[in-house]
Amino acid sequence: MNPESQPELPLPVSSPSSRYFVKSFGCQMNVHDAERMGDLLDAAGHTAVDSPDNADIVVLNTCHIREKATEKMFSDIGRLTKRARGRTPPMIVAAGCVAQAEGAEIVRRSPEVGVVVGPLAYHRLPALVARAMAGGPALVDTEMPAEPKFASLPARRQRGASAFLTIQEGCDKFCSFCVVPYTRGPELSRPAAALVAEAEALVAAGAVEIILIGQNVNAWGAEGMHFADLLKAIGAVPGLKRLRYTTSHPRDMNEALIRAHAEIEVLMPYLHLPVQSGSSRILKAMNRAHTRASYLETLRQLREVRPDIAVSGDFIVGFPGETEADFAETLSIVAEVGYAQAYCFKYSPRPGTPAAGMDGQVPEPEKEARLARLLAALGETSLAFNTTTIGRRTTLLIERAGRKPGQLVGKTPWLQSAFIDQPANPDSIINTGELVDIEITHAFANSVAARVLRPGTVAAAA
Repeated sequence: MNPESQPELPLPVSSPSSRYFVKSFGCQMNVHDAERMGDLLDAAGHTAVDSPDNADIVVLNTCHIREKATEKMFSDIGRLTKRARGRTPPMIVAAGCVAQAEGAEIVRRSPEVGVVVGPLAYHRLPALVARAMAGGPALVDTEMPAEPKFASLPARRQRGASAFLTIQEGCDKFCSFCVVPYTRGPELSRPAAALVAEAEALVAAGAVEIILIGQNVNAWGAEGMHFADLLKAIGAVPGLKRLRYTTSHPRDMNEALIRAHAEIEVLMPYLHLPVQSGSSRILKAMNRAHTRASYLETLRQLREVRPDIAVSGDFIVGFPGETEADFAETLSIVAEVGYAQAYCFKYSPRPGTPAAGMDGQVPEPEKEARLARLLAALGETSLAFNTTTIGRRTTLLIERAGRKPGQLVGKTPWLQSAFIDQPANPDSIINTGELVDIEITHAFANSVAARVLRPGTVAAAA
């Protein structure tokens, strides 16, 4: 079979039960997609293992936003092949946005890969795996099929107290640096009734927090409803204690959505709103459809209705044409906003995007230097924000055990990682997934420490 051709998959094909391992690179959408691929392989009779060394099938689910993730995938393929010397190597599946964009190149460069599947076709993964295990050339499925992917997925397996819920996929924004519109397709919103039903099922299975996700999550709209309407509908699900959403585009932060942050009790006081640059000139070159001034005005309105809201963002340094003056504007918006958290990246040219062919490509050493300066500035604002929360009484959603004996780690409403000590009284043992009343006592750059309060203390103080 020509690796560029699409496999015909009219019916699912069974395969012998095998052990599988899924590794995911990139955004929360990729993490969620990896979970759903695990659900598909489970439903097909395969068994998850905790190491690629013990797996018969290894799925590498990759991001394509930056070159580093792409090269990491090829490095992993090489390591997996090298480790397998002397025994049967695992069948490697390349999945995600890299697979969508570079399917033929992956097969050419890495003949060890048996399956290449894109993010809109992974519901056909079990059939692809079965056919690949039967032998023959690599199978490449990078279609963007007309049939709804979500209707083909099996029932979800709830993995903890917090759950992702994909409400929207794709992107129509066409930022000049980004490949997502080409790898994920146009914006597509799932029906509201299906989303509310899935949220109800997640809560019934033990979720107390739901995180709505999408490439442009606040662009969701279906059946005459807007994103704020969906937030209200899901926020009303009985038993749901916390609601979050990510990732948002500034262009879609309308008045109704801003008001929702004051009106929906379970909507957490946290917003991830990527700005990418503090320079309006660079934002225009990025085709971001917002300016520095419009972004700051959106945050002003948000803080007016929800004064305690924490803001995080994304930044790209070294975009083509970025001068020292442009970068200084990025540093100044960091100081003005006071980000609680942020994600920063050096600009990475992606093939096929307009920015890759722009003049004024910034030298790598300059990108490195600017990234270091930006990270230092954001470290200061993160510590400053965490310091303002000292003394606050709130709730902590326990996620896992900490590194120290008797220590537990969880997330505050402002998405801070917080550390507490397990109570000494065996009758007061705290378990993963619980919401615990706490008071924040110490602040660090990337976390806070807290003490446990008597149950009901936070509600009584409200």
